[in-house]
Amino acid sequence: MARVEGVEVNPNATVTGPGRQRAAAATGDAKPPVLEPSTAWAGYLAAARQLDGVRRSAAAAAGEQARSAEAAREELTVVRTGLASQQDRLRELGVPPISLVPSPPELTEAARSMVGGPAAVLAALRTARGWAEAADAALAARRRIRPGSWPARVRNLLVYGPFALLVPLIQVAVLAATGAGPATVAALICGLPMPAVAFVAGWIAIGRLFRVSPTERLDRTVRFGALVCLVPAVLATAGLLLALLAG
Repeated sequence: MARVEGVEVNPNATVTGPGRQRAAAATGDAKPPVLEPSTAWAGYLAAARQLDGVRRSAAAAAGEQARSAEAAREELTVVRTGLASQQDRLRELGVPPISLVPSPPELTEAARSMVGGPAAVLAALRTARGWAEAADAALAARRRIRPGSWPARVRNLLVYGPFALLVPLIQVAVLAATGAGPATVAALICGLPMPAVAFVAGWIAIGRLFRVSPTERLDRTVRFGALVCLVPAVLATAGLLLALLAG
């Protein structure tokens, strides 16, 4: 047995207590505190849920961008088609080609609106489509009040009709003013070649009033015009003859 500070110590005895703990710490044999299994599992579940939420958010954002990009491509096709047809119609109306090309400030503004990604591009294209549809409506309204855009027969009737009715109306007026007499006979004779004159005058007037592009051919509806010019003259002549015979 050994004596330490007046205390006999058996060399084979095991030392416990603070002295043993300090000795173990000095030699680096201390063990870290052990977490409870339930606490570790709860932390793992929380981290897994957080990562799953991040993954779902990223997948949703990617899917939304893909859908926006696809919709933007479809919208771009529609807008391009509409603008091409509008340019053709505006050129036919005499708009200079330079006016149909965007200016540098307009290109800069359009490029600035594309920075926000597919969603911003889709919104800009939908706005442009709305403008194009409004322009189509304005052009359609203008075409409705322009006879040159009407069907050929309806358009030509506005020209052939007045020429065809001019002489018969004069003949009827002479008959009403003078009765069945020499003046009516003269009006009847003078009116015989008038359908041909009315047709030629209408044919020339249609070419002057209605313009088409150099690649198109103006439809003067010859047979329809001849019929329009002939029917009033025949009716007026028959009426005058009946009036003369009755007188």
